[in-house]
Amino acid sequence: QVQFVESGGGLVQPGGSLRLSCTTSGSDFSSRVMTWYRQAPGKQRGLVALLAPDGSLHYTDSVKGRFTISRDNTKNTVYLQMNSLKPADTAVYYCNQVPPTDWGQGTLVTVSS
Repeated sequence: QVQFVESGGGLVQPGGSLRLSCTTSGSDFSSRVMTWYRQAPGKQRGLVALLAPDGSLHYTDSVKGRFTISRDNTKNTVYLQMNSLKPADTAVYYCNQVPPTDWGQGTLVTVSS
């Protein structure tokens, strides 16, 4: 059973930056399409970013130019660098793969002054 452990969230002021990390189990990490999702209070979970093994990328429009997804296949870890954070980015952030499996606990990002 693949598991995901997210970390790196916290409280940050508008305009600030955070880097989220997600470590996963399994020996086939390098061949997986990895994703970051987020769920804001009272809203559905939605896709933020996607990174395929060939380097193909996808970002939801609201984070383009501000967020960067990357991976380290030697560490079974996917990252989400978040810059120029806005209050609207406040959410619990989760990583997963395509197709998605069981969700981890997520990591809370709060953007507030």
